[in-house]
Amino acid sequence: MIICSMNMAIKSTNAQGSQSLALLICILANFAVNINGAALNDSVFYYELATLQPSEATNLPIYIVLQQDQEEHAKIVDMVRYDKGKLNAKATNLTAISWAHAVNSQQLLGESLSSDIDMIEADIVLGKLNGEGPDLPVMAHPPAKVSDLTLEDFLQQIKVYNEENEGAEKGVKLDFKSIEVFEGSLGILDETIPKMTYPIWINADIISGPVKQISSVPVDPARFFAGCMRYKQAVLSIGWTTKWGANYREGEYTEEQCDAMLQVINDNNVTSTGQPITFPVRAGIAANSATQLHDLVAAVNGTNECTLTIWSSANDYVDVAQLRKLIFGFGLDRVYLDVPEELSSQLDLGNTGHGASTFNSLVSFSFVSLCFWAVSSWLKSV
Repeated sequence: MIICSMNMAIKSTNAQGSQSLALLICILANFAVNINGAALNDSVFYYELATLQPSEATNLPIYIVLQQDQEEHAKIVDMVRYDKGKLNAKATNLTAISWAHAVNSQQLLGESLSSDIDMIEADIVLGKLNGEGPDLPVMAHPPAKVSDLTLEDFLQQIKVYNEENEGAEKGVKLDFKSIEVFEGSLGILDETIPKMTYPIWINADIISGPVKQISSVPVDPARFFAGCMRYKQAVLSIGWTTKWGANYREGEYTEEQCDAMLQVINDNNVTSTGQPITFPVRAGIAANSATQLHDLVAAVNGTNECTLTIWSSANDYVDVAQLRKLIFGFGLDRVYLDVPEELSSQLDLGNTGHGASTFNSLVSFSFVSLCFWAVSSWLKSV
């Protein structure tokens, strides 16, 4: 219905000059609202829109507008993304951002800093440095509690590297495994985060998640959000505890689990901060959960810019076709991809198979909103 009404409207304005432009703004506004809200609730609609053949897409007025001045719009997108952080210059395809995962030792940190990866992810527990001394925040993944690298040294080394390598800075994702280690790290974070001019993500699993996961205890959401309120520049990476593996085929992020996530976001006034939110979702489970995840993102995106971060363990079963559909359903500018190389290759995101690798990225709610803003700004200057 939206597409039909847009086509009828655009045909009636072809020779109307400024009236045509004004009507186009209204059309873009209507389209942006629908993409930002209701359309996201229907994963089938959004996926089909994102993967139209070029011959089909030429009937869409938004496609015509974008093609008229594609280079200029691309410059606007790059400019806006750059203002949000240098890594986001790649934001038309967030899946292209590369990750170093579980960087929990001095050796792995050194290797990551000398590589061309974009984001460094690491885990923090309360444990001992080299097995000695008092408990303090160290880089390790449970059940390990001993490391040769403290959180303080980890952050300091990244800070020094980024200061010495302007234009090639690396972002940081800190995965806190308990509320105790998070609260025990606040003094270190207070000292370091305000000095960061590069992306910083704060991650925790705050809701019990799919497949009757009982081995991990969620991080207390109220206490976690209370601490995060101190770091308005940080991206909140908030997820679910999960259980999955090579032999799993059935499991999803249920409506109840997504509602629980939305509830704690609302209860803790996260919507008032405007902080960006990314939902880390396990690839094999996310592939079965398109509708629920679309509903969740649509419910939060009006106040906090939302993305998905799809991750996977090495031996996880993943329905590749379904996961690929999910990714293009959200758009490449709304999905980060932190998965093993084998799965990344199978997804083949550089070739959509529909001849529309540019179109599916452009026709996303962020870009349509940006186009509306650009045209509106131009009108005000006339």
